[in-house]
Amino acid sequence: MAAERMSDVAEAPARDVGIVFGAEMYASGEPSPYLKARLDLAADLYAAGRVKVLVVSGDNAGEHNFESTNMLRYLVAQGVPEAAVVEDQHGYDTYDTCVRARQEFGVTQAILVTQTYHLPRAIATCRAVGVDAVGVGDDSVRATSNRWFEFSAREYGANLKMVWDLASRRQPVLEGPSDAVTRALRA
Repeated sequence: MAAERMSDVAEAPARDVGIVFGAEMYASGEPSPYLKARLDLAADLYAAGRVKVLVVSGDNAGEHNFESTNMLRYLVAQGVPEAAVVEDQHGYDTYDTCVRARQEFGVTQAILVTQTYHLPRAIATCRAVGVDAVGVGDDSVRATSNRWFEFSAREYGANLKMVWDLASRRQPVLEGPSDAVTRALRA
């Protein structure tokens, strides 16, 4: 069960890699409250020594406001060394991020960082594609967002899509193996 694989920053097991799932990035280059909360958790994991490298995964196209590049910039501004952040510029959805982590970047274990309602699906997806995943989730935006329940309810449909993606073995954009995570771990 995914619940057994979820914790807070202080209780998270040490893993070399943390994966931060993208969310809305504003045109200004500032993260939405949901994404900011994820990035703040990731910075806390790094500062606590729970992860050595953070993979920031999102759609880096201009129409998505260069999501992964701005995620990297945000983390650097929070004190995470740029050499410890790897961009996944083609993390278009949860399935793509998990498959790319394994096939593109060679990640076999990770701490996943997202909102708590998303963690069960993210953990299940990563585990199904060969990434031994645990998660740290955010609940802080629940108190200030009137969309929390809408996004939580959306998980029902997203779970059906996850089953379809896994059953069909849909191939995300793959550019070939990247040693970016390995290089970041050595830095």
